[in-house]
Amino acid sequence: MSTSPTAACRAPGELQSIWLVAEREIGSKLRSKAFVISTAILIVAALASVLWGGFAANNLRGDGIPVAVTSQTQSAVADLEGVEVTVSDSDDAARALVEDGTVDAALVTGSTDPAFDYTVVVKDNVPASLLQMLSETPPVDMIDPGAGAADALRYFIALGFGIVFLIAASTFGGTIAQSVVEEKQTRVVEILISAIPVRALLAGKVIGNTVLAMAQIVLLAAVAVVGLAVTGQSGVLDALGAPIAWFAIFFLFGFVLLASLFAAAAALVSRQEDVGATTTPITMLIMAPYFLVIFFNDNPVVLTIMSYVPFSAPVGMPLRMYLGDAQWWEPVLSLLVLIASCALAIGLAARIYRNSLLRMGARVKLADALRG
Repeated sequence: MSTSPTAACRAPGELQSIWLVAEREIGSKLRSKAFVISTAILIVAALASVLWGGFAANNLRGDGIPVAVTSQTQSAVADLEGVEVTVSDSDDAARALVEDGTVDAALVTGSTDPAFDYTVVVKDNVPASLLQMLSETPPVDMIDPGAGAADALRYFIALGFGIVFLIAASTFGGTIAQSVVEEKQTRVVEILISAIPVRALLAGKVIGNTVLAMAQIVLLAAVAVVGLAVTGQSGVLDALGAPIAWFAIFFLFGFVLLASLFAAAAALVSRQEDVGATTTPITMLIMAPYFLVIFFNDNPVVLTIMSYVPFSAPVGMPLRMYLGDAQWWEPVLSLLVLIASCALAIGLAARIYRNSLLRMGARVKLADALRG
């Protein structure tokens, strides 16, 4: 039974076209030694940093969290594992051990909360793992509020979210831009769009690089979980579980938004030398959350604004969740804002991409690309 020439030359369907383009994008990256080596280095570096931080924290605190108690408050930690208990003669003696750094916290009699008969006294930071060991969170009295281990931990977690977002978004966004310009410069795009729709070409590029970016995010998350588990950082791991999951969700939609804009910006030019000029504004949007969390990770107003701006929500909202500043409904609302912005960006990018892809030579003006 023979196949007719019409059936043999039939163009693939739109979904099949999208998958073919996505598969091509993924395959070209996985065959790149530079990409594989750089990813391996990133994973190893992330694991090393988590292990180093965890072992350093363990060395500082010894076999457990050093806590001073009195005979009246000793029962509160009697059944807790991972706590080194020092029994003091009085509340003042227990406070003195906190002040000179001998212990991380002290449990003294008296409380501002009628539900408790003791107060946790700390110097300049609250041991989160200790509070999680206790059945309920008691009042905390901080002797010397200011920069401490908690501030350092907040800074490094903020830096982690920021740098992962920056590296993944800029790496794969840049890949999309270079691919678009290369296809225009070599006129391969003319052959491609003669076989598949322009929107399928754009969707395939975005989906392919999104799959790669998400795979990298999942690997980094797994590395963080394994590293924290190996070093016994159960408190930090418990606190980071939900924020890491939300970071992955926010990153998914945030990257699709940025990837669409990268493709549209690259379609405006026909030479690799010119792609930087059109993609620089998008690169700045990616870099902004990184610098904001470095300088304003202790500023709740800035973090709140960041968590509702689509370009910075993947960093701002998970950080606020880790800090405990976000209400339960805020991640949902922020995600809805991001999804709506993503849909608008895809529509805008598709229009620019479609109207600019076959214009060779001089850079296409944005206004012309929008008009078509």
